[in-house]
Amino acid sequence: MLSEAEFVGDRRRVAYVSLGMLIVVNVMSQLDRQIMSVLIGPIRTDLGLSDTESGLVIGAAFSVFYTVAGIPLGRLADLVNRRNVIVTVLTFWSLMTAACGFARGYWTLFAARVGVGIGEAGCAPAAQSILADSFPPERVGRALSSYQMAIPIGILVGLAGGGWLSDHFDWRQVFMIIGLPGIAVAAIAFFVIREPARNLAEPVEPLRQVVGELLALPTLRQHFLALSIQTLTLAATASFNVEFMRRVHDLSGTQAGLTIGLITGIAGGFGTYLGGFLGDRLSIQDPRWRIGCLGIGALSSIPFTVFAYLTNDLTLSLVGLTFGVIGSYMYAGAGHAVAQSLVSQRRRATAAATALFAMNLFGYGGGPVVTGVISDAFGGEESIRFALAWMQAFLLWAAFHYYRATRTYRADLAATRGA
Repeated sequence: MLSEAEFVGDRRRVAYVSLGMLIVVNVMSQLDRQIMSVLIGPIRTDLGLSDTESGLVIGAAFSVFYTVAGIPLGRLADLVNRRNVIVTVLTFWSLMTAACGFARGYWTLFAARVGVGIGEAGCAPAAQSILADSFPPERVGRALSSYQMAIPIGILVGLAGGGWLSDHFDWRQVFMIIGLPGIAVAAIAFFVIREPARNLAEPVEPLRQVVGELLALPTLRQHFLALSIQTLTLAATASFNVEFMRRVHDLSGTQAGLTIGLITGIAGGFGTYLGGFLGDRLSIQDPRWRIGCLGIGALSSIPFTVFAYLTNDLTLSLVGLTFGVIGSYMYAGAGHAVAQSLVSQRRRATAAATALFAMNLFGYGGGPVVTGVISDAFGGEESIRFALAWMQAFLLWAAFHYYRATRTYRADLAATRGA
């Protein structure tokens, strides 16, 4: 394990250069992920898709295969050169994004979207593993949070930039403009990202054994539950905040997209880094603060966000959403740092992939659906505001599991480091 005293000179420079490159790669991932939502209107008209087919292309075609492919690709990254995995999957999903522009019907578009999901599934586990091995434990939270800042940044660029491109280019051309530069980024990444040394003497266990032993740790069981439940709420707000602004505050699509994009990009980016920064600093005194900060962030966001959805004043709503996003996004990078602290080098990518599996399957898969059901139950044009407000209650549930995780974290951490 890299110590703080060893983190100097070329080793420090290489780590930060790799981090910068991985942030760029992650932004490309978010752009390729978001652009389908921006372009679905003209795609639906051109290809004659139903709303159900449109929803499946946006959601299931990507998320289901992203979730399924994540763990085996994560395990692969634990066994081979992680930089090469990232370069390969980036090239693949970039080509698949461009291929969406060649679609001549529903099934060819669906297949290309599946390819994007499979490709992107291999990125985050390998990237998190590289960063956890490149930085000392005292800095891993900030490194992973910096990497995860690409998510709100990508959402901002995707909503704002994608909307502008869709106004000036045919949707097929937009897929080319967004997708093909990823191939050049992959070539640069090959020369910039450095593969950190690993303990090659560490035994290589079967995937089922590794996942089973990860879930046998009480801290990780509770922590993964908390991450998944918090993602349920985050996915709900990410999916319906633009619609909330349109229905409740009468903003145009462009105004709503730009407004929510700015809040998510700026406040979400700040909250993401803040979670890692506070976790790294406070854990010096007590490691449980790595998890405690996440629970506090989740709880602190609830009153601001609920107020934002229930007030009729647009300015106050935007202020409430801004502060709510800061707290709720504190888990985005720091949550993965907790998992990385409890695994050996040959299990890092698998641990990241297991967390992402739970977060995507339960959180991103369930959040929009649960919100829609609650909204339909309320009924009326403004029902979405009440549904989104009620979704914040899940953060109380997430905070409970964060608390449960703190009770066993020190013991599991000591056992892991002593193994």
